[in-house]
Amino acid sequence: MEYKVKTYEDAINVIEEIGLLPLAPLIPDFPSLNTITLPEYWHSETEFDPWIWRTKFSTDGVAGYGKFIKKKSILVSRQLLPYVKKVLGYDESVEQRYFNGNVSKEAFEIYKIIIQLEGIDTRALRIKAGLKESDKKKIFENALLELQGSMDIVISGIQEKKNEVGEKNGWSSTAFETYDSWAIRNKIDTINTDKEESRKYLLSFFQMYAVLNR
Repeated sequence: MEYKVKTYEDAINVIEEIGLLPLAPLIPDFPSLNTITLPEYWHSETEFDPWIWRTKFSTDGVAGYGKFIKKKSILVSRQLLPYVKKVLGYDESVEQRYFNGNVSKEAFEIYKIIIQLEGIDTRALRIKAGLKESDKKKIFENALLELQGSMDIVISGIQEKKNEVGEKNGWSSTAFETYDSWAIRNKIDTINTDKEESRKYLLSFFQMYAVLNR
């Protein structure tokens, strides 16, 4: 099926129907946000701007958002999110994995900051992590990718940069939250399946999607 999306509500319906929506093409013969929307609306700063929607989905609790797969930005529906988390995530905590040598020091330190300051924006997080210097930018970015790849954290929205009088001043900054905090706040279902059962559920879901869209 070829989707044509103009409004935010249209996009929500697509996410709920297909379960997973990359921002840009990632999966062969599968929709992405920029292929189902009109190019002229991107960065238009109107209600039809998909660039604005991308964080609004997460802010509104409509879909989980983050660089979950192949370091690319993905939206995951509320229905599929717990199963995707089971497949990509771990039963052990970030702390346990760190002490077992399976999480980098930088990722562990950043995670500890986020869990104390849920919804912290990138600028503040980088400063608190001691990675503000330009030569440490890549270290910071890689740590965020590591935590998103295991879905320990999600993008929870954006923080607008404002001046002393509260006026918007400069680029907005991405905000991060632990998956557990975001899921609880947005009443995401918990599941008792293991990794293999979750994988089978997802395969069944996407096989059905493929059958219905032949």
